[in-house]
Amino acid sequence: MSDKLLYEKSDNIVTLTLNDPDVRNAISDESMISGLVDALRRINDDYDVRCVILTGAGTAFSSGGNVKKMQRQDGMFAAGAYNVRVGYLRGIQRIPLAMYELEVPIIAAVNGHAIGAGCDLACMCDIRIAGKSARFAESFVKLGLIPGDGGAWFLPRAVGASNARLMAFTGEQFDAEQALQMGLVSKVVDDARLMDETRALARRIAANPAYGLRMAKRLLREGERSELQSLLDMSASMQAIAHQTEDHKEAVDAFVEKRKPVFKNR
Repeated sequence: MSDKLLYEKSDNIVTLTLNDPDVRNAISDESMISGLVDALRRINDDYDVRCVILTGAGTAFSSGGNVKKMQRQDGMFAAGAYNVRVGYLRGIQRIPLAMYELEVPIIAAVNGHAIGAGCDLACMCDIRIAGKSARFAESFVKLGLIPGDGGAWFLPRAVGASNARLMAFTGEQFDAEQALQMGLVSKVVDDARLMDETRALARRIAANPAYGLRMAKRLLREGERSELQSLLDMSASMQAIAHQTEDHKEAVDAFVEKRKPVFKNR
């Protein structure tokens, strides 16, 4: 695991912390990309994990691309159109693919600026909670660029077509309250309470059976692109599986007996 990405598991919740505050947690460097991708794969393989929190070390969630490396044409920004294309394909674009394939619900605890690819990273999460100091910007156009990390796919799904265009065409920053009005975040809290509030939500999610959470997330994801009949067919198949699990039986028994269920991921 890269030291640029901290991995902490407590009970059924994993907290991932982007850990490169000197560059405001830029996510375009290989160590950060590999660390995040490896962590997401590790979570998928661990059926004890029921919820994930993603946040940033220091005063920023993520500044996105490393602009100084862009200026030097270093790393994934190496000179030449071919090299840059390959740099994106083999570099930062591994993140949206891994985030999309993550089976477990993930909450972004946005603790400061989420700029460019950092804003897109937040949009790749299922739920976003913002501290009052959070700032969001789809700022690529300010650098004469476009969302090269999949933001054009994720952002409209988070805020709708009109607001996505507003953000992408102006490149301007929006504060936490504006993000709440747009639907970009679900809740705004005091900065000092951000992680406590996010952990409380993660615990509410993680109180549910692991298989049910994973299948519900898969269905929601498929619903964004499937026709109704196809989704109903998949739902029937997954529901048939869910009915056979021990956790389903435990949930029904606990409901009837008016007690708290004890799930065993079986």
